[in-house]
Amino acid sequence: MRTLNRYLLPALLLVASSVHALEFSEVQAAKSSLVFGYQQMRVPLTGTFTRFAIQARFDPAKPAAAQARIDIDLSSIDTGNSDADEEMPGKLWFNTKQFPTGQFVSSSIKALGGNRYEAQGKLTLKGKTLDVTAPFTFRQEGANAIFDGSFKLNRLDYAIGEGLWADIATLANEVSITFHFVASSKK
Repeated sequence: MRTLNRYLLPALLLVASSVHALEFSEVQAAKSSLVFGYQQMRVPLTGTFTRFAIQARFDPAKPAAAQARIDIDLSSIDTGNSDADEEMPGKLWFNTKQFPTGQFVSSSIKALGGNRYEAQGKLTLKGKTLDVTAPFTFRQEGANAIFDGSFKLNRLDYAIGEGLWADIATLANEVSITFHFVASSKK
């Protein structure tokens, strides 16, 4: 028995070390969401962007090698109010004629422990690019990976809501961005 253990244990360790974690890179847009929250006259409101494209590579065993790029069709905004939805693509808001998309590109992703991670990168909206840190969680459900996270930004840093909408007493400066992305591994 001792001889068997002497050979079996190293063989099992060799097999275990050769198993690689899955790399999740196929984002399922229909199961994913991009939501924003804000306050207008101190009333909390939410909206979504209904069209966005995600390119991602994530292996939980190698978070430092992970990458993410999110392109957001800013004209796909849905605030739940048709008047606001018509106004948002305009020059005072997103100016989608000149800047049709928003974009986040990660520069690094690091593990924080306990299935928690942090993505650092650049967010570009309305021609302005600023650093953003987005904490998120990761969990695996079968062949799918679920990424949930959120971060805050100040809309006026990106010149979103100019003119009379720059008054933060009417429309708060802080906007929370919440994301839920579902991805599967390449087959």
